[in-house]
Amino acid sequence: MNFDLTEEQQMVVDSVARFVANDSPVERFRKLRDTERGWEPEVWRAMGEMGWLAAGFPEEQGGFGGCFVDMALVLEQLGRGLVPEPYLPSVVLAGGLLSRLGSEEQRERWLAPMLEGATSLALAYAERQSRYDLHDCRTTAVREGADFVLHGEKVWVLNGHAADLVLVTARTAGGPRDRGGIGLFAVEAPSAGLRRLPVHGMDGHHTALLKLEGVRVPREAVLGDPEGGLPHLEWAIDRGAAAACAEGQGEIQELFERTIAYLKEREQFGVPIGTFQALQHRAADMFAEVELCRSCMILAALRADSDDEELRMREISAAKAQLTRGGWFVQENAIQLHGGIGVTDEQDEGLFFKRLRVLQALFGDEAWHVDRFQRLPSFDAEIR
Repeated sequence: MNFDLTEEQQMVVDSVARFVANDSPVERFRKLRDTERGWEPEVWRAMGEMGWLAAGFPEEQGGFGGCFVDMALVLEQLGRGLVPEPYLPSVVLAGGLLSRLGSEEQRERWLAPMLEGATSLALAYAERQSRYDLHDCRTTAVREGADFVLHGEKVWVLNGHAADLVLVTARTAGGPRDRGGIGLFAVEAPSAGLRRLPVHGMDGHHTALLKLEGVRVPREAVLGDPEGGLPHLEWAIDRGAAAACAEGQGEIQELFERTIAYLKEREQFGVPIGTFQALQHRAADMFAEVELCRSCMILAALRADSDDEELRMREISAAKAQLTRGGWFVQENAIQLHGGIGVTDEQDEGLFFKRLRVLQALFGDEAWHVDRFQRLPSFDAEIR
């Protein structure tokens, strides 16, 4: 299979890489992680002006006519600098759902400003009891005339503290774990009855706990069928998992390269420790895992837009499992080969380590994805 980039894709990769190197190195993330927002609106607008936010959207929706692979290429480079702007929650998750389900009026109202970098978005779907079960939804949306009134709570909402619009999953019918009866509702912030509690993640990124206490949503702010949102949510979360693999690939690559550089400069017994054969073997094993992660990430990105649901689930679950297994091998060896300084906050490697641990758990951890992979019909057929 030919994985060569097109000329346009290579130009995007080069421009993002230059931005990370010149304008958003890890030091910028360090400065922003303790601020109220955690990212800069000015930089977000610049990303919109450079077309990075619109790379994977159709031209008729204001995008550049690209696909998920284009977003994955951007995310991979952003991961190398731990860039904190909310590309994954705003562009991939909420933006993807607006593109897929939104009416022309809804896309013009909420998607177009985000693609320009004027606003940011969030997707609120996780609840305290739900873990990775997307159908486990206890937030309710009750009809009152032409409107819906939302009651419930959402946790770990990526960019939920700063988003101008939050897409909220809520149950309009059925029991708490029924697959049917789940809708997607666009809630503008601020709104009466919406409370947002900022929560800092272990990786330094900002999330939020959302409480919906009688939030009124008009019918025109409902995306698609108010009882048929679950398949679209599953599609969006799969794309989120593929995006996590793309960003994680950039961080794994950065960790590997930083470790190799350290092995060449750190001396012991008068020679660089990289000349020790045992450490060379360790570095070779790290390189193999980096390349395995890359291959799985590319295939997952290619399948993220597939109409074949089983194929999409299969390749994304395989990539997510490899991000954990192979990524963990690179992480733990990067920390160990740096010695005691590897676990300190002052050392950048620890920041990459923490972000990778979060990405490995987001949108399904290794155990969840391995279990899903094994339950796919094609896996059963291969075993037989």
